Amino acid sequence: MNELTTTPVADPAPPRPAPRLHYGWIVAAVSLVVLVGSAGFRSAPGLMMDALHNEFGWSHATISSAVSVNLTLYGLTAPFAAALMDRFGVRLVVVCALLTISVGAGLTILMTAPWQLILCWGVLVGLGSGSMAGAFATTISGRWFQARQGLVTGVLTAAGAAGNLIFMPLLAALVENHGWRTAVVVISLAATAVAVPVLILMRERPADLGLLPYGATEAPAPPVVDGSAIARSLRVLRDAARSRAFWLLAASFAICGATTAGLVGTHFIPAAHDHGMPVTTGASLLALIGVFDVVGTIASGWFTDRFDSTRLLIAYYGLRGLSLAMLPSLFGESLRPPILAFVIFYGLDWVATVPPTVALCRRHFGADAPIVFGWVLAAHQVGAAIVAGLAGVARDSFGNYDATWYAAGALCVVAVGCCVALRSSGARGTARPSS
Repeated sequence: MNELTTTPVADPAPPRPAPRLHYGWIVAAVSLVVLVGSAGFRSAPGLMMDALHNEFGWSHATISSAVSVNLTLYGLTAPFAAALMDRFGVRLVVVCALLTISVGAGLTILMTAPWQLILCWGVLVGLGSGSMAGAFATTISGRWFQARQGLVTGVLTAAGAAGNLIFMPLLAALVENHGWRTAVVVISLAATAVAVPVLILMRERPADLGLLPYGATEAPAPPVVDGSAIARSLRVLRDAARSRAFWLLAASFAICGATTAGLVGTHFIPAAHDHGMPVTTGASLLALIGVFDVVGTIASGWFTDRFDSTRLLIAYYGLRGLSLAMLPSLFGESLRPPILAFVIFYGLDWVATVPPTVALCRRHFGADAPIVFGWVLAAHQVGAAIVAGLAGVARDSFGNYDATWYAAGALCVVAVGCCVALRSSGARGTARPSS
């Protein structure tokens, strides 16, 4: 009788253990470095305003015009940069942007006329920094994270404040002790250095590494990218412009830009100097605003994951308007408790508006949210550019900035009205797949 023989079956290979650290956090860390650097690089004109005025005799309005061009291009580049990242990859776009900033900053040491300042700092640095604007943070958080999207968006947005915190005191000391040319050389070299971790560590999507987005249980639909990046950006704008929500978001965010980057970011230091405060002290206060901005923006991301975004925006704009209307009476020659209270209060609110605004773009526009937010950010920067220029004109005309602070407070009331209207309209926009 033949005995039945069995072939032993090998035990199945044990499942591959999941990495302890999801690679999305590494991508987020690299993105944080990029955004910290980008924000710091853009902070230089406010520090150099008095130095350029003293050396070349250029008016505050003339120097502010370069900042206005920078802020405008920073915003207008964002939606196209988001589409370019979809088509050509995040790594290529970001590296090219950093090198553009490096060239633009480096060339300013040769300038002798205002148009050269506008070309170098307005056009080149504006285009470079705009390619790494809020649409970049939205792209990273949307691709790599399903859970904790609001928190990651808040952290990456806070990078702007962190950039001011790191660079403002350093650049102010360089301008004060070694001249503005030394400061821009440092910016140029730093922009080149930041490109290195992007080249080494940045990856495009979780699927490239065989991963799901953090917190996801199934793979997202593969992206559909057809046509040119410019055509897609314009097509998304055309579709979004049919929605009332888009115009309310764009209007409120334009006021956000006007009352932060356009006014405080550009003119706080010279305004403080008008009251006898040293430039280095004003720069330190602006950097301290950045400290509390980091806390406020990360907290706002956490709140956005848990509370209604329109209610958050109503609170943020209302509190900001109150603080700006009080600022003219708080300036002085030295640090006093009232100005420190403003720094803390205003700093917590500086860009806390970004996470709920991004969340509302996702709610209304679905997969097109990064590009839509790019257009909303363009409105933010246009608002910033207009006020940056007008504040310089007001300073030359009235001899102080008081009228601009009161006007900024009034604008925040308008932003509150936009958010109330947005809340009453509800989520009427439908999330559409990316075209």
